[in-house]
Amino acid sequence: MSHVAEVELHVTDLEALKDACSALGMQFIENQKTHRWYGVYMGDSILPAGFTPDELGKCDHAIAVPDNPRAYEIGVTRRRDGKPGYALYYDNWYGGYGLEEKAGVNACKLKQEYAAQVAGRQLTQQGYRVRRTITQEGRIRLAASR
Repeated sequence: MSHVAEVELHVTDLEALKDACSALGMQFIENQKTHRWYGVYMGDSILPAGFTPDELGKCDHAIAVPDNPRAYEIGVTRRRDGKPGYALYYDNWYGGYGLEEKAGVNACKLKQEYAAQVAGRQLTQQGYRVRRTITQEGRIRLAASR
């Protein structure tokens, strides 16, 4: 059964997304045109914005869990709402068979890591030194200084 979930994240920096994937032990696969999921839309979840059932499973790039050929993948697809950038979606049935262990439930780990990568890059470009720490709760904390 499919349970297609759209990740609430507006990706505008693919390099930051690649680095976020790497930091989480995931693999960004450039130009992969399909991603692993159940394979059939069962009508049991809301479609990602602008998608039809026939378009599910198709993507511009994919995010995979290395060494887990059973895990579903995240599709990275150009946004369909007229805004620049990319949307992410995946099949979250049964945790994506290992996908959510790496990306987090609703891709919360991936969203946090992407945000930290983008913020760190912007701060560095503005001349700041960036120090990164992880809190006891697992949150990323960035400290910037000149």
